[in-house]
Formats: sequence, C-alpha cells, structure tokens
Amino acid sequence: MTSDADAAPADPEVGQAGWTATLYAVWAGQLLALIGFSSRASFLPFYLGDLGVTDVAGQALWSGAINAAGAGVMAISAPIWGILADRHGRKPMLLRGLFGGAVTAALMGFAAAPWQLLALRMLEGGLTGTVAAATALVAASSPRKRLGYALGMVQTAVFAGASAGPLFGGFVYDRFGARAAFELGAAMLFSGGVIVALFARERFAPVARRPLEHGDGRWRRFRTGGAFLFTGAMLTMLAAILVVRMIAMSMQPIIPLFVQELAPDNPDVATLAGIVLGAAGFTSALAAAYLGRLGDRLGHGRVLAVSLLAAGLVYLPMAAVRDPWQLAVLQALMGVADGGLIPSANALVAHLSPIERRGAVFGLTAALSGLGGFVGPLLGASLATSLGFRSTFIAAGALLLAMAALVIWSQTASRR
Repeated sequence: MTSDADAAPADPEVGQAGWTATLYAVWAGQLLALIGFSSRASFLPFYLGDLGVTDVAGQALWSGAINAAGAGVMAISAPIWGILADRHGRKPMLLRGLFGGAVTAALMGFAAAPWQLLALRMLEGGLTGTVAAATALVAASSPRKRLGYALGMVQTAVFAGASAGPLFGGFVYDRFGARAAFELGAAMLFSGGVIVALFARERFAPVARRPLEHGDGRWRRFRTGGAFLFTGAMLTMLAAILVVRMIAMSMQPIIPLFVQELAPDNPDVATLAGIVLGAAGFTSALAAAYLGRLGDRLGHGRVLAVSLLAAGLVYLPMAAVRDPWQLAVLQALMGVADGGLIPSANALVAHLSPIERRGAVFGLTAALSGLGGFVGPLLGASLATSLGFRSTFIAAGALLLAMAALVIWSQTASRR
C-alpha cells in the first residue's frame, strides 16, 4: 500500500488521469519522433555517396562530422532550453523540438552537397532535443513512486523508435530514394507533435524565486539552485549519461559501413544495416519498461551498474564477427542491457534533483548527451579509419566496463 503522498503526482495540478494521459501522449510522440530521427542512420553514409563522397573513409568521416555537428550545437542550446522550460513550461519545449525537427528533416531531403546536410544538422541540433524535453515533462508530472516506470516508458518509446527507424529508412532508401525517406521521417515528427499538442497535459506554474538576503545573495543562489549538482552521486550519473551517449553515437557512422564490409555483394545493404541497427532498439524497448519497474523495487543504482557491465561484455565480441547476422544477434543482446542504462540514470537524476529545477537539470543531461554525441561520432570515425572498424567495439566495451566500476564504487561509497 502507498500513502496518498506517495501516490500523488509530482505536479499537484495534474491528477491521476492527467499524468497517465500525458505519459501516453509523450510515449506516442517520442515513438514517432525517434522513427523520424533515426530513419537516416542506416543510409546516411550511402546518401553521401549519392552526393559525391565515393570513398569509404570519406563517407565515415563526413557521417561522423554531420552527426557530431548537430550534437555539438545541442550541447550548447540544451541548457538554455532547459532553463526556459522551468520558466515557461516543459510541453512548449517538447513541441518546439518535434515541429522544429520536422522542418529540418524535410529540408534534408533537398540537400545537394554534404555541407548542406552538415548545416541542416547543426540547425536541427539547436531546435530539437525532444528526449530531454519529454523526460522533463514526464518527470515533473508523474508520481515519485512511479518515476522509474514512467521514465522507463519514455525510454521504451525512444528505443522502439530507434529500432524501427533504421529499418524503415533503409527500406525506403533502397526502393524510393533518400528524398522519400527524409520526407516520411519529417511526417513522423510532425505527427508526434500533433499528438503531444492535443493530448499531453501540463498546468504549469513557475516556482517563485526565493528572496535573497542582502550580502549573501550569490552564495544563497548557488546553495539553493545548484549545490545538488556537485554531489558524488549526481556527478557519477552525469558521467554515465555522457559515456553511454558517446558510445551509442560513435556506432552510428560505423555500423552501416561495417555491414557493407561484411556483406559487400548484398544489393540491399541499407536495409540490412537497418536490421542490425534496429536489433538493439527492439530489445531495448522490450527491456526498458521492465528494468524501470525493477529499479523502482531494487534500486536504480544496482540496475545501472549491472546494465553497464553487461553492455561492456557484449561489445567486446562484436570485434570478432564475420557475418552481419552475428553482429545483429550481439546488438540485440546489447540492447537488453541498454534498456537499463538511460532509464536508471534518468530516474536517479530525477530523485537527486528538486522538482522546480528538473527542467534545467534535464537540460544539462541533454547538453551532456549532446557533448557525447559530438565526441562519439568523431572518435568512432577516427578509430575506424585509422585502426579499422573492429577497434571501435573494443574501445566501447572497455569504456563501459570502466564506467561500471565507477558506478559500483560510487554506490558503495554512498552506502558507507
């Protein structure tokens, strides 16, 4: 049995029906958005070939630069959007990301040169950030005792969209071309925005700022507004989010080209790459909601540590595969572990931060995700072109195992 206080939603203005309606609307919007965003992952290197980048090394570097550019801009803009979310509401920030992404995705279908894709990806990075906005909205409106479940549902939508998107995009690209793939992706984003606009509920009232006493304003502002960010537990969670995002994004420009290396004679290589990329998203979607509920019962720190260990151990044998289907199976196994990474980290971040600061806090996590997304593709492309594709999997596995050790140490220190 839970008390009324435990069952009450975090936002007192949104009742039981309100928070569940918001959760389902955000779930549907994020599912469509991630299909739209991730649909390009399976064919972007090959589309660069259509635009005149014919060598594999050039495609890897351009793909890495395009992915990194958008993430780098997002790292700068996300904290600003997070602060505005705390002042003006989380739902408007989510709608901005969905409709802004629809416009930029539609324009990408008309790009005639790689630099135009790069410029549009930078614009997209400044306008979007839907995952952080959706997480902040759900975290602010859900009951504290159901945070793990609610954030796990959001991440399920992210993983499911990331699973379906590459397969969807690769199939459309192989049969209808890049323009059709981009335009259909834009339609998915626009549809997600319409669903959130119509059905998500937020009765937002900004928290009044506390009065500052004369002579100690700066210290009081620091202590009440951001001191919680500098605890060991919070810093560990932020580091985990950075590392997980960096590794995930480092694989996006690599896997399609690695699949092409493993199956050079396959005429539907973009579709095959979509299957490999989507395998992880499919199993992550199945695992995320369950692991979120498990974290509510056993502790999100434990789920996060075990998930990091499992993901690191699965990445290492990817360096030895000889067939795309072997890679797909390992990606599917990695996806199960992946389902416990971001939901657990986000739940811990939400528990460690005051509700009136969650927009800014999740803006910070989005900035770190953007930083990881900036570094990851560049690092992955550099490793692949200098040491070969297989070196990226070894580096990813080793880094995840190191992060697991840090989380375990942090949890042990907190208990002591």
